[in-house]
Amino acid sequence: MAQILAPSTQWQMRMTKNPANASPFTTKMWGSLFLKQKTKGAAKFSTKFRVCASKSESSTVNRLDDLLNMDIRPYTDKIIAEYVWIGGTGIDLRSKSRTISKPVEHPSELPKWNYDGSSTGQAPGEDSEVILYPQAIFKDPFRGGNNILVICDSYTPAGEPIPTNKRHRAAEIFGNKKVIDEVPWFGIEQEYTLLQPNVKWPLGWPVGAYPGPQGPYYCAAGADKSFGRDISDAHYKACLYAGINIGGTNGEVMPGQWEYQVGPSIGIEAGDHIWCSRYILERITEQAGVVLTLDPKPIEGDWNGAGCHTNYRRKDTKRDYLKSY
Repeated sequence: MAQILAPSTQWQMRMTKNPANASPFTTKMWGSLFLKQKTKGAAKFSTKFRVCASKSESSTVNRLDDLLNMDIRPYTDKIIAEYVWIGGTGIDLRSKSRTISKPVEHPSELPKWNYDGSSTGQAPGEDSEVILYPQAIFKDPFRGGNNILVICDSYTPAGEPIPTNKRHRAAEIFGNKKVIDEVPWFGIEQEYTLLQPNVKWPLGWPVGAYPGPQGPYYCAAGADKSFGRDISDAHYKACLYAGINIGGTNGEVMPGQWEYQVGPSIGIEAGDHIWCSRYILERITEQAGVVLTLDPKPIEGDWNGAGCHTNYRRKDTKRDYLKSY
């Protein structure tokens, strides 16, 4: 992982032409993140990231790559739906995959599903079944094709929202006619920090030490000032592919810290879009072998914090919508 740990090294994500209709985020894109070990025999890669390795002489890696990028549409009408929900901490995201018999256009066409709530801190072990209700659909940038990401909320088998299901109450509020008539618009600014694995220290920082003081890093370019741009750009494109209303992105004040904006979105859509964007960011950092944190103060001291700022406007607000972000 020397390339990720070295503060002066920027990623050289190799963009290759993808097969028609393949996922826009293939394993090939991450190949240069992992150093090839020099051996007398065939090239070897870190076993932890073997699936993410680029094309090599290894036929096993080549076959995995081909299978991951396979377009299944010529062979079946079935699709893969990734059901996504919020776990017991209120910030952790969980997901599981399900085969659906044909492509769908609306959440109402999808079946409810269940999961073990005792494993996510959302139900006791003796009564652990929790039911997922599909609420919003996005295109899946990882599997491509007709495959989808499904934002869900969680209920008891009797149909009652579980305590951590905040979406249910939000949907009731946004469904009120008085609120609908107000046309509540939201613009959400999500800041996040990228951490080096194992040491949990910001990307681009010397391990166990500190970079130069803040000032040159905000919206900067250069190998000594910008760390993690490939993740930010990959996330940007993945969100656009998925249908998320992402407005932009930029490097933040602390090195290794980034921001993106979702909106303007109306009502409950804003929440669905920001949560799906977070899930996609988690998946991209997973593939890159980098740790994502939304901690509001990841580094103590005089270092920039990370927040999720919300800009709001209703129909009768007597000013332009949103500040410039």
